[in-house]
Amino acid sequence: MLLNMKELLKVAKENRFAVGAFNVADSNFLRAVVEEAEESNSPAIIAIHPDEFEFLTDEFFAYVRERAGNSSTPFVLHLDHGASLDQVVRAIRAGFTSVMIDGSLLPYDENVEKTRKVVEIAHMVNVSVEGELGTIGDTGTTVEGGVSEITYVDPEDVEDFIAKTNVDTLAVAVGTAHGIYPKDVKPKLQLELIEDIVNRVDTPLVLHGGSSNPDKEVARAVKIGIQKVNISSDMKFAFYKKAREILSTTELWDPNAIFPECIDAARDVIRYKMDLFESTNKAELYSGSESKSLLETR
Repeated sequence: MLLNMKELLKVAKENRFAVGAFNVADSNFLRAVVEEAEESNSPAIIAIHPDEFEFLTDEFFAYVRERAGNSSTPFVLHLDHGASLDQVVRAIRAGFTSVMIDGSLLPYDENVEKTRKVVEIAHMVNVSVEGELGTIGDTGTTVEGGVSEITYVDPEDVEDFIAKTNVDTLAVAVGTAHGIYPKDVKPKLQLELIEDIVNRVDTPLVLHGGSSNPDKEVARAVKIGIQKVNISSDMKFAFYKKAREILSTTELWDPNAIFPECIDAARDVIRYKMDLFESTNKAELYSGSESKSLLETR
């Protein structure tokens, strides 16, 4: 079943768990996310990063909507780090149920205005909007980018931003970075900052750069009040590590001889993250929801 992000995270917030947003770059990763979510009885967010968004086609997104929409497991199809209104509109037209507009590098007032405009458009067609405050770091190990010096979010800005934009979810910069952390780089997750924000607002909060952070800190962040955790690098690393192992020992070129074990390796990571976020066996919480699958309504 396809829901928008507001519907999905409302249940997560009420029941104190988080939902993983897994970046899907092709049909292999879609299989890994959807099949593991169904097996683990967990809600999941199918996230498409702008680079993936440009690589994939609208026909692929139609396939995603059909596969996820016809499942009894709750899913969201989400545009991750949307950079422009054009990207957002394309995603909405392609059937995404949630979009992110990332104005975090803009001056504050411009970020507010850009996000407010996207919210106004998206809400007309029941699509949720994620905004971002502060800046996410960059480990240098991913195409997702980020900045060399993290700008931590100001809790007072969070209150003001939500009031002015009516955004449905908010990514807050609390010390994480995109990618796999090099051995000499330690995450600087500020749990007390999350707690301060949670005490100020009711809007679901998002943790970007969720890969490679200490499990103990992520689990604590979820307990404090994070409802969505973005995972990309950990899952892709496992997939391609297995692919390299297989390709180094065989001359086979058939996808069915190479990819099944890679999908399983990605699923292992997804399963582990779902357990960490405590979303495993939470799909049943949506069975009595009044929300209707967006596959039927759009």
